[in-house]
Amino acid sequence: MKTTITIATLAAAMLGSAGMASASSIPGMRGHDHTGITVPDMKQAVDFFTEVVGCKNAMSFGPFADDKGTFMQDLLGVDPKAVIEQVTMVRCGYGSNIELFKYTAPDQKNLTPKNSDIGGFHIAFYVDDVAAAKAYLDGKGVKTRLGPLPVKEGPAAGQTILYFQAPWGLQLEAISYPTGMAYEKGAETVLWSPKNPEK
Repeated sequence: MKTTITIATLAAAMLGSAGMASASSIPGMRGHDHTGITVPDMKQAVDFFTEVVGCKNAMSFGPFADDKGTFMQDLLGVDPKAVIEQVTMVRCGYGSNIELFKYTAPDQKNLTPKNSDIGGFHIAFYVDDVAAAKAYLDGKGVKTRLGPLPVKEGPAAGQTILYFQAPWGLQLEAISYPTGMAYEKGAETVLWSPKNPEK
């Protein structure tokens, strides 16, 4: 019960800011196109996203580098001698795309952030059944965490979640809310969901 209340409180805090409308916007902004992730091994990452998660490999390109100038620093804010060996874009169901980068750089750090670290992040995939997702992931040898955890209180009530981890440490989540979430009743802004991508 305490865990459920804690998760609900956390979700309430995160969703609380979602309803705040802003009068300004990037001109023409239509939505989230992709999330970029730097991975240690491109084949391992593509195999995980296509053969385990179920995304589709859309395109690959690269390499990119600038041996003489500061193009990489000016464009991407990385070391001028950084090299993008390969970029691969995958499409995941009805959600936005994921862009995988394989970098080398003189100042590259090999740190995998926890969800609690500044700059830490996770990618969530909507699934129809979190328990079925857990059984599938466990069968594939994927590290899963506590769950499925149903959220029963607060604005996120109605969702069930399960965190899991890619072989190199990337944090991911399976989430489902087949009958919606509590906050939706009377909400001015409803979160986009891949279960109803047209809304």
